Amino acid sequence: MGGCAGSRRRLSDSEGEETVPEPRLPLLDRQSAHWKNAVGFWLLGLCNNFSYVVMLSAAHDILSHERTSGNQSHVDPSPTPIPHNSSSRFDCNSVSTAAVLLADILPTLVIKLLAPIGLHLLPYSPRVLVSGICAAGSFVLVASSHSVGTSLCGVVLASISSGLGEVTFLSLTAFYPRAVISWWSSGTGGAGLLGALSYLGLTQAGLSPQHTLLSMLGIPAVLLASYFLLLTSPEPQDPGGEEEAESAARQPLIGTEAPESKPGSGSSLSFQERWTVFKGLLWYIVPLVVVYFAEYFINQGLTSDEHREFAMAATCISDTLGISLSGLLALPLHDFLCQLS
Repeated sequence: MGGCAGSRRRLSDSEGEETVPEPRLPLLDRQSAHWKNAVGFWLLGLCNNFSYVVMLSAAHDILSHERTSGNQSHVDPSPTPIPHNSSSRFDCNSVSTAAVLLADILPTLVIKLLAPIGLHLLPYSPRVLVSGICAAGSFVLVASSHSVGTSLCGVVLASISSGLGEVTFLSLTAFYPRAVISWWSSGTGGAGLLGALSYLGLTQAGLSPQHTLLSMLGIPAVLLASYFLLLTSPEPQDPGGEEEAESAARQPLIGTEAPESKPGSGSSLSFQERWTVFKGLLWYIVPLVVVYFAEYFINQGLTSDEHREFAMAATCISDTLGISLSGLLALPLHDFLCQLS
């Protein structure tokens, strides 16, 4: 081996080239760290939003099923229905499902309001640990609950977990290569799909809502493992490195955001009808574009690097505030619609 290395060195010297260290091992290390961080942030995004999505998917079950006192993990096959307005053409509970939405979003809103003030004083590891414990506690509390009030307390725990985790992990991206923000975003999007489908699939397969929630206790464990075991140490990372390559890779996504909003319309609509519908949706599309553009644009150089950690934590309040306002408006709207004959 030494002879081969000496031969290569002598060959380089004879050709007048400068001797350089073997690059293969550092390259492999960088590639390994890249994929560890990419997968790690994707899993963190998925697991962080998973409990939030599941609680919204289970909102109707949380409000309409009464648990039997003899078996905490069993739903009465013919539960006593909660009184509601039977004259309405809507399927109404005595409490609107907006109550679950508010329990699932208001604690997150409070956390995001207070986070820029002093959350940075708490190290990341305790924050992640609290987030994971709250997520697990939410599944257990809702699954073992015998009352709507207790179930809503479990939903609040899920909200605390999601809000604390979002602020923490978005701030953490400031210390890693900027590509990880895309992986985090992809993971949060996956949570919306996988969370809802997993709850629906398991309950439709015959599993009770309680057993379904308890089966999801592995999600907080994956979140903790992703942070403590999968992510590499951020110190060797260069947040500004590979900026031009990553900017080029991100550019097509920015250019295709608007066209992707259009294919959602029905194929039978004419162009004029589609354009009319699309113009009406601009009231909702534009604010969403502004929110997510501002949140992720900050991570791409809007604020020189020492301000980026704080900025990412501060601006993520925008989407939560909008969701909170929609939940507050849905409460009186629910009562109004249910009173219609």
